[in-house]
Amino acid sequence: MQRKVLTLVVNAIVAALYVVLAVVPGAFSLASGAIQFRISEMLNHLVVFDRRYLWGVVLGVGLYNAIFSPMHWLDVLFGGAQSLIGLALVAWLAPHLPKLWQKMALNTVIMSLTMVLIAIEIAITGHLNAAAFGMTYLTLMASEVIIMILGAVVMAAIDRAVHFAKVMGQK
Repeated sequence: MQRKVLTLVVNAIVAALYVVLAVVPGAFSLASGAIQFRISEMLNHLVVFDRRYLWGVVLGVGLYNAIFSPMHWLDVLFGGAQSLIGLALVAWLAPHLPKLWQKMALNTVIMSLTMVLIAIEIAITGHLNAAAFGMTYLTLMASEVIIMILGAVVMAAIDRAVHFAKVMGQK
């Protein structure tokens, strides 16, 4: 029971942190659209430390999109699905890799590839042709790769002090 409460509390904090980091002054204007530099996407790397962080990140994405995204419910659906699918794949595959950098590289690749769902959302709402869809997907992937690579460095450094796995009760 105590471990479940800890998991809920930590995930609530992660969700709140996701929203706060997504609306950091200066970054807010790049948090939605065909180019997305959401600083909060760095939190995706928490899942490589413990898969139970998945729920906090996905909830944070949903909350941010519901409150701040210009597409609201549609962004909750597509953004939430992108995060859930990508992070679930990472949670399933990462434990099979021996090194942290490999897990973070896997996370970076998967989260960048699943940006196709966001490109589909933008295509649906913007009535994009095939060429515009391809360019939108490319810019979304590139911006996610950049944030995730920077995030890997930041999260690995923070983990040395915080020990993300121990926060969730792992030994």
